[in-house]
Amino acid sequence: MKFFHLSDLHLGKRVNEFSMIEDQKYILKEILGFVREERPDGILIAGDVYDRSVPSEEAVELWDSFLVSLAEKRVPVYAIYGNHDSAVRFSVHSSLVDASGIHLSPEYKGEAARYRLEDEYGPLNIYLLPFIKPALIRNRFPEEEMADYTDACRAAVRQMAVDTGERNILLAHQFVTGAVRCESEEIVVGGLDNVDASVFDDFDYVALGHLHGKQSVGRESVRYCGTPLKYSFSEKDHKKSVTVLDFGKKGELSIGEIPLVPRHDMREIRGSYEELSLKKNYENTDVEDYIHAVLTDEEDVIDAVGKLRVIYPNLMKLSYDNTRTREQGEVSGPEEVERKSPIELFDEFYEKQNNKAMSEEQKEFALECIRDIWEA
Repeated sequence: MKFFHLSDLHLGKRVNEFSMIEDQKYILKEILGFVREERPDGILIAGDVYDRSVPSEEAVELWDSFLVSLAEKRVPVYAIYGNHDSAVRFSVHSSLVDASGIHLSPEYKGEAARYRLEDEYGPLNIYLLPFIKPALIRNRFPEEEMADYTDACRAAVRQMAVDTGERNILLAHQFVTGAVRCESEEIVVGGLDNVDASVFDDFDYVALGHLHGKQSVGRESVRYCGTPLKYSFSEKDHKKSVTVLDFGKKGELSIGEIPLVPRHDMREIRGSYEELSLKKNYENTDVEDYIHAVLTDEEDVIDAVGKLRVIYPNLMKLSYDNTRTREQGEVSGPEEVERKSPIELFDEFYEKQNNKAMSEEQKEFALECIRDIWEA
C-alpha cells in the first residue's frame, strides 16, 4: 500500500505581510498532479491545515477544493488537526464526510479514531491522534500519572490497545525530543512540549506534523514530512517534498520523496545597497522570488525597501549587517530557548529590560505564575 504524507499546510498564512494563498493554491495543484501520477492508496495529513483557529474564507475554500479533488479521484484522506487548527471547526461534519473517503479526526475525547485497511499482506491500521495537551488527557484519564507531554501521549497511545502483530500507522502532531525547529514555528520555553520517541514504539510508521523541516527522529519511520512551502527565511535552504510511503508485509517499508518546486522560492541576498542595485548582480536571478535583503552599508539607506522593491517586487524583509548591528545584543535563538527553563528565560528578559536581575521575592512570584499557567 502506498501513502503520501503531508502536514502543516498553514492555509491562509501571511509571511512578512505577504499572503501565501496563491502559492498554496499552486503547490496543492502540483500535489494533485503527483496524486494522479502515483495513485496512492491514501493521503496522510498530520495537522495544521490552517494557519489560524479562525481561518480566512479563502483558506477554507482552498481546503474544501483540495478535499473535493481528492474525493473525485477516489483517494482516501486521513487528517488530524494541529495546534493552529480549531478542533471543533476542523472536525465539523466529520462523520458525514467519512462516507466520501475523507476521514477528519473528531475532537479528541479520550479515544483516537482508527481505520482498518486490507491488502494481500493483511490488515493495516491507521490511528488519528490530533494535537493534545497534558491538561486534556488529565481530565479524560484522572487515574493516569500526568507530569508532561510524554505522559499525555503515552496515556493516549495506551488507550488504542495497538496490536503489534499487525501493521500500524499513527498520525500525530507533537514535538518529538531531538527534532530541529525553525523560526516560523511556535516555541515552548524550556522544551516543556517535548514527547519522547519511545512513546511511538508500537507503530510501523509515525506520520508527524508540527515542525517545518523534514526529518526523522530516533528511527527513520518516525518522521516529519515538513511543510510543502517555505514559511520563513530560516527555511530558505530547505528542499520541500512530499513523503511517499510504500508498505509491504509487516516490517517492510520503503520511504521516498517527491520534490516540490514552489511558484516563488525564498532567498537571501547580501551586499551594499549599490551592489544589490547594480544590474549585473540581479539580471541572472529570479527577481520574482521572495527576498530577504541584508544590507552591509554602515549608514541606513533612506527608503531602502521602496527603492529595492522596484527591482525585487517580492522583497519581504530588509535588515542590516554592519558594525552597529553586530554590537547590539541578540535575543536567544530557538535552540537556546529550548535548553533554558522558563524561569531562566524570564530572568534573562527581566534583566535586559531593567538592567538588573530579579530579586528572590520576584523570582518566587514568577515561578508561581509559571506553575499556574502550566497547570491550566
